[in-house]
Amino acid sequence: MIKKIVKIFIGIMGALLGYGILAIVKTSQLMTLPKIGWLGLIIDLGVYLFFGIIFFLLSPAIIKLGKKVTQIIENELQKLPAYDIALGSFGLIVGLIIAFFLSKPLENLNIGYLGFIGSIILFGLFGYLGIKIATRKKDDISNAIQDIGSARRQSQGKEKTKLRYNSSPKILDTSVIIDGRIADICSTGFIEGPLVIPEFVLEELQHIADSSDGLKRNRGRRGLDILNKIQKEIDVEIIIHEKKFEDVKEVDSKLLKLTQLMNGKIITNDYNLNKVAEVQGIEVLNINELSNAVKPVVLPGEEMVVTVVRDGKESGQGLAYLDDGTMIVVESGRKYIGDTIEVIVTSVLQTSAGKMIFAKPKSLADKAV
Repeated sequence: MIKKIVKIFIGIMGALLGYGILAIVKTSQLMTLPKIGWLGLIIDLGVYLFFGIIFFLLSPAIIKLGKKVTQIIENELQKLPAYDIALGSFGLIVGLIIAFFLSKPLENLNIGYLGFIGSIILFGLFGYLGIKIATRKKDDISNAIQDIGSARRQSQGKEKTKLRYNSSPKILDTSVIIDGRIADICSTGFIEGPLVIPEFVLEELQHIADSSDGLKRNRGRRGLDILNKIQKEIDVEIIIHEKKFEDVKEVDSKLLKLTQLMNGKIITNDYNLNKVAEVQGIEVLNINELSNAVKPVVLPGEEMVVTVVRDGKESGQGLAYLDDGTMIVVESGRKYIGDTIEVIVTSVLQTSAGKMIFAKPKSLADKAV
């Protein structure tokens, strides 16, 4: 039933096309046709029916072609981010509005089909320009919108006695997701959202999870599990950002561009990415630095109870570890391997790898006294 209705509709469109062609022929006087009487009416109806029947007979091919064109358009639209589609639509509307006003003088000239053709050209040209300008300048438009929003928030904040600051977006890189500690940090509430997970980071995680190398595959799957945990178990806003930066190949470079675009901060534990971001003036939240910062402060002379687990590099040394992984070098502690003993801190050394504590058994210290 629907196919029949569509065929009839196509036939009617064909008849309307015949009407338009006949009107152009009469206006331009390309042919001398009778304008009144039965003969003129028969010619008019004949042209309408001719085009209507032709289009009705060709309707299956037209429908098939329309489906192919529609499928191609859908496939192309699926490749584009929703943000680009919205900007392109806005640019198209603006272009068509401009073309509408410019086409009015052409219609008033009364030059027949030339005005009609000129209007079509104007609509096509300005519609195309509207889409192109809006999509090519999308980064500038985004920055302008963010600047306007920032200025508006600042002005609103000045008018209110109680200020409310919105947290800047935090963009997660692949390494910090695989690391897994970000989920525990978020669960404590020390990091406010929104957390931004770029689509290209998700694609990299999926690529790692599908790797033939067992270690890489496990790391990728762990990263996907951590993301699933953050989304389902932790009360924090998650944004999956669709911007892909097709012109940039490296994932780290894409992260830096996205962070600049969103005026946000990168959360990472990648040393090299941290340094590159600092050079470009991008704020970085490094969870390794956070881990070192929250370790307990230990001062020389303090006493603690530790378990010596193995020998150290130097002769006679023993090694112990705190719960947070901080290494304690116990002087003359090799003979206490496997024992839990009391030690006195002698010095604390802060290195790039973390904090290292030097101590000696309390029993030896007492003897020395």
